[in-house]
Amino acid sequence: MKVLGIDPGTAACGYGIVHERDGRLRATCHGWWRTSPKDCLEARLLTIFTGVQELIEEHAPDAVALEESFVGADARIALSVGQARGAVLVAASSAGVACAEYAPASVKQAVCGYGRADKDQVGRMVKAILALEQVPTPNHAADALAVAICHALAPPLMAKVALA
Repeated sequence: MKVLGIDPGTAACGYGIVHERDGRLRATCHGWWRTSPKDCLEARLLTIFTGVQELIEEHAPDAVALEESFVGADARIALSVGQARGAVLVAASSAGVACAEYAPASVKQAVCGYGRADKDQVGRMVKAILALEQVPTPNHAADALAVAICHALAPPLMAKVALA
């Protein structure tokens, strides 16, 4: 299974691709798209949409996994993240790739074993799980890889729960 993980945002949108084969997870690529607040919103969303399309075309993932929006104190940020998520969902749907969404706490639980892990913990665990030489940077890329790991691990975990 190959999963494209996305940590959505309009200013910084992280991505990471994880490939699971024979019970082993490997990172294929990771990075981020950074857009300028000086650019109009539609241009920023187009950057994300196009980036997702290009990754899907190049790597042919089986699924796209996104982190759900966290609605904190600032509703403007939640709206902005929602718009970025929309661009990702449309890009994936237009390519015929299924999407899954995970709450931030679920991603942290799957990767770190603790739903309130901090960004440094997530980065270190992503490094360990994927046998990377260093923690992925920026943290948006590490978070995207964590989302991909969460999705890649979901089917085996569900199978074990069904057997119990």
